[in-house]
Amino acid sequence: MLELLRHRRSVRFFETKAVDPEDIDRLIEAVLRAPTSRGFQPWEFIVVTEPDRLEKLAAAKGHGSAFLGRAPLAFVIAAQTAKSDVWIEDCAIAAIILQLTAESLGLGSCWAQIRKRPHDAGTSADAYVRELVGLPDSFAVECIIGIGHPAEDKTPHPASSLLHSQVHFESYIPD
Repeated sequence: MLELLRHRRSVRFFETKAVDPEDIDRLIEAVLRAPTSRGFQPWEFIVVTEPDRLEKLAAAKGHGSAFLGRAPLAFVIAAQTAKSDVWIEDCAIAAIILQLTAESLGLGSCWAQIRKRPHDAGTSADAYVRELVGLPDSFAVECIIGIGHPAEDKTPHPASSLLHSQVHFESYIPD
């Protein structure tokens, strides 16, 4: 797992090649196995492969979602907010499980934050995405994870870039 973390990077450029259906099934199994608080599983996952819908997801917000239009696969990660008071954390856990599983399959991925982001001056990114994928108003969209075969080769972050000064033993000790 540590080796996987050492090499994982956000990928925003993908080959045009589709993700194998078997890999999509593995990704689905991975998110469904993600831990949730008290086992409530408030999340819902919308798997998107249609190019037109991916292009529309790319327009979810003014900055930081354009890469979705280049991805052959995206997972919209949403939740029934009334089901759990920690739906945000549950969705975030599922999202990182999805990203690490993608990495383990040789795929690249990137997170597009949707919750608390604007689509335009009058619409939230959440409302835009909910309408696009048919989610009712009782749901909230946490993020969208774009996935595909990487078309860019990023070097891992060096160990020297890790912020060890932000790790404290027993109590916080400022620098």
